[in-house]
Amino acid sequence: MTGRRRLLDLFCGAGGAAMGYHRAGFEVVGIDILPQPHYPFEFHRADAMTYPLDGFDVIHASPPCQRFCDLHGMYNAKEHPDLLTPIRARLKASGKPYVIENVEGAPMEDYIVLCGTAFGMGTADAELRRHRRFEVYPAGIVAPPCMHGLKRRVIGVYGGHGRDRRRMVGQGFSLEERQEAMRIEWMNGAELSQAIPPAYTEYIGRWLVAVALLVNGNGLDLVLVQLGAPCMRHNYQRHARKNHSYFVVCRWHPEGQQGASA
Repeated sequence: MTGRRRLLDLFCGAGGAAMGYHRAGFEVVGIDILPQPHYPFEFHRADAMTYPLDGFDVIHASPPCQRFCDLHGMYNAKEHPDLLTPIRARLKASGKPYVIENVEGAPMEDYIVLCGTAFGMGTADAELRRHRRFEVYPAGIVAPPCMHGLKRRVIGVYGGHGRDRRRMVGQGFSLEERQEAMRIEWMNGAELSQAIPPAYTEYIGRWLVAVALLVNGNGLDLVLVQLGAPCMRHNYQRHARKNHSYFVVCRWHPEGQQGASA
């Protein structure tokens, strides 16, 4: 991951995740089996399960969530295949850094949960929660805490519409308000319902860049610790705090190694 970092965006949808990675400094290429006329970057209509992984530094995958979402338990729910398990096996086999995103309830490994309130997302009087799980390899990223309850309403963006998640009568939200809450201005209502807020993947993308710069730029091992948490195994040499992030990167010399640059 040196120079111009390339990220492959599998099951890309209309590009919410892609925009976050772009803002973090990646060149993004999107893959989806359906046409995505509003995707903001290079796009190829293809099967994400078989698209070649060569030539990319990082891979992101957002396999369909219907198998794991709350609606799956309804009496009239349709059967949906589990694409998460086979795509994880494929990404692990590649040996590349990867991110898998899905809903709460999905069978993720070593995951974090990101929430819109941690990034101050929402409208003037409604907060966006939109919890999503992210399995990140290499592991070590720390999720910023949720900040629920700072606004009087909660905006839900799903099913092509927006309403207060408490199901209160007369609590609808316009397309413009949903776009504002998600910080996505280029999607229609149906696309927004399936989207990941770019703030989530920008946060993850900046973490991946920090890891790449330390590993490839200096040849040093590293450990990632939560802000304020002491590292008992390593001697701190320098800390790097990314802009508005909640993680610390600790660079250290293995015991007995001399001469590595700070």
